[in-house]
Amino acid sequence: MTVGDHTKSDDPRIRVDLAHLRGFERHARSISFLPKQPARSALNGRHASRLRGRGLNFEELRNYQHGDDIRTIDWKVTARTGEPYVRVYTEERDRPALLLVDQRMSMFFGTSRNMKSVTAAEAAALAAWRLRLQGDRVGGLIFGDARVAELPPRASGVALNRFLSVLADANGLLDSGLEVPEPMSLNQQLEAAVRIAKTGMMILIFSDFHGVDARSDKLIRRLTQHNDVLAFPITDPAGRDLPDEFRLIASDGRLQVDLDTAKEDTRVQIADLFDKRIGRVLDWSRKYGVPVLPLTSAEETLPQMLSLFGARGRG
Repeated sequence: MTVGDHTKSDDPRIRVDLAHLRGFERHARSISFLPKQPARSALNGRHASRLRGRGLNFEELRNYQHGDDIRTIDWKVTARTGEPYVRVYTEERDRPALLLVDQRMSMFFGTSRNMKSVTAAEAAALAAWRLRLQGDRVGGLIFGDARVAELPPRASGVALNRFLSVLADANGLLDSGLEVPEPMSLNQQLEAAVRIAKTGMMILIFSDFHGVDARSDKLIRRLTQHNDVLAFPITDPAGRDLPDEFRLIASDGRLQVDLDTAKEDTRVQIADLFDKRIGRVLDWSRKYGVPVLPLTSAEETLPQMLSLFGARGRG
């Protein structure tokens, strides 16, 4: 499959519908975004230690009881009353999550199994179901080249269904014949996330990160200062290693390019562009502690997500 196919298709590897995205609910309990992770999880260890998890709400002051953690003693109240008092906290019931899902024409590409746009939509749907099941508020920025849907985080099944419906619609709009006057900038969506994000949010980005640059670095740094950011770079094998004697006609909806990999300089330029893009995303892990969870369109999405989150063989 490549973007040269203009035919509308019911094949879920090319386009997904709402029923398909709803189907991921039954698998959602097999993954977790909480700080405590299974041993095999990609979030285990250093990354998990950076995840803030839900915050704590102060609930009450009460007399110290045997077995209470002495770190919860309120020393000012204790000194004033002459009796030991502890501060009781409860975990916040929910946490807002913002899912940035890339459905631009650069994502409408696949050479082995899925279109990258499908892999992004499926992974985002699975994440949205998991977040909602653990009681968090789910919202998102779902963006193509011509339109953006901004959905504020809400804690309801109606809001989740709205998110999935908008995502399915955006995925369904992708077509190789689609004309794009001006491709959407990834930085525009990161800037929107900076505007929306409050302290303690979880921000998940599902994208091929086309257009990432130095400005993107600054925006990611701002997002990570008070929030948890997880990056899911979506790649296709042909993005890095096109085979020799391979010819591909690709379009972003506005321009068309004829790639002939029989020419060595063409292969080198493509590999260099890919390495720079992914290298910049990987660098966010070192500089800002962003967990980078790579997904490939060459394999089924669900097993990849289960493997990344330490749930191999489950679900």
